[in-house]
Amino acid sequence: MTEGPAEAGTESPESPIAEKPRLKEYDGEGITVTFEPRRCLHAAECVHGLPEVFDLSRRPWVLPDAAASERVAEVIRRCPSGALQYHPAARGGAEERPEVPTTVRRNAAGQLVVRGDLLVSDERGDRHETRVMLCGCGASRNQPYCDRSGPCAEPGDDVRGSG
Repeated sequence: MTEGPAEAGTESPESPIAEKPRLKEYDGEGITVTFEPRRCLHAAECVHGLPEVFDLSRRPWVLPDAAASERVAEVIRRCPSGALQYHPAARGGAEERPEVPTTVRRNAAGQLVVRGDLLVSDERGDRHETRVMLCGCGASRNQPYCDRSGPCAEPGDDVRGSG
């Protein structure tokens, strides 16, 4: 596992929006899993879908080789926020393909659930994405991504129903 900035740059605690995304990388023989903690909305699709791979009580919490790579990829694609991503460990493996057609919907909590071939732009630059949960209320400190710091953090919301 490696951890570090996804892009070169400096962080400023006074300006969380200007922070570069931090990724944690978990290397397996057939698949590499990346995790961006700031985007995680705790939908728990990973831990419920494949507990032998994703276990919050263990360090490291992700063991990519504990299940078949195809199954790990399938569960990662359920992550509504896109905090979990994957790529093949070897060249020629199956990359995550965007859903077609691209879909955008607002869930009951107000978040925008977007899936498809996406280019998300902000002051940090452009990022190609396949799955995102965007802020629908404007209160997120991780714009344009939702961090549940606004009205969508109300008790009783259920991000599991969002993707």
